[in-house]
Amino acid sequence: MSAVLLIAGSDSSGGAGLVRDVRTLTRLRTAALCAVTAVTAQSDAGVAAVHHVPPEVVRAQIEAALSTRRVGAIKIGMLGTRATVLAVAASLPPRAAVPLVLDPVLASSSGGELLDREGQVALREVLLPRATLLTPNIPEAAALLGTASAADEEVLLRQGERLLALGPRAVLLKGGHARGSLATDLLLTAGEPVRRFPGARIAGTRRGTGCALAAAIAAGLAAGLTLIEACAQAKEHVTELLRRGD
Repeated sequence: MSAVLLIAGSDSSGGAGLVRDVRTLTRLRTAALCAVTAVTAQSDAGVAAVHHVPPEVVRAQIEAALSTRRVGAIKIGMLGTRATVLAVAASLPPRAAVPLVLDPVLASSSGGELLDREGQVALREVLLPRATLLTPNIPEAAALLGTASAADEEVLLRQGERLLALGPRAVLLKGGHARGSLATDLLLTAGEPVRRFPGARIAGTRRGTGCALAAAIAAGLAAGLTLIEACAQAKEHVTELLRRGD
């Protein structure tokens, strides 16, 4: 059975990051390999401290994981710094060999910065072109483009097209920050119709839902699902998490 390689930061509260990723893969009966990019001290109230793992150690973790067993997909979350972005990019196998789900973790839910400005530039330049799927929420899509957050679907889709032009094979625009009774995710792939994945908008907020969604998509890809099938499965998984308040 193929494993998913998780490249992300740890979260001491367990609400997001690698802990959330591993919990997601466990529920989907998928083996996990891990490369830790940063150690964070977090709670629901905010980020208290961050220790960035040296880039050479991040790279060594990735190389060791890839040599351990067959990796069917890679999921990237928090990277923290430009140096780490570059180290990760230099360590990845070609996109044709292993699909990559890139969750652009730019800030915590409470607003703390989790990728510096130079890192965001490097993310756009060296990781977006490698990604099979980019999974930004509405604020992240705007930040990656240096523009204001989309106020409606028409503007959001235009932003998605601009992100596609930066190189990822597909972009999944998450609808959790939009308005309306449905939280609809939009999948854009060059030359194909937009695919919509609607879900009930559930009251309240939960940290780590973006992590869970990206990890679940990676699990589906590692299991041989198509991108559309993997996105649909992941959407159902996260919607159920929200219903349970998990």
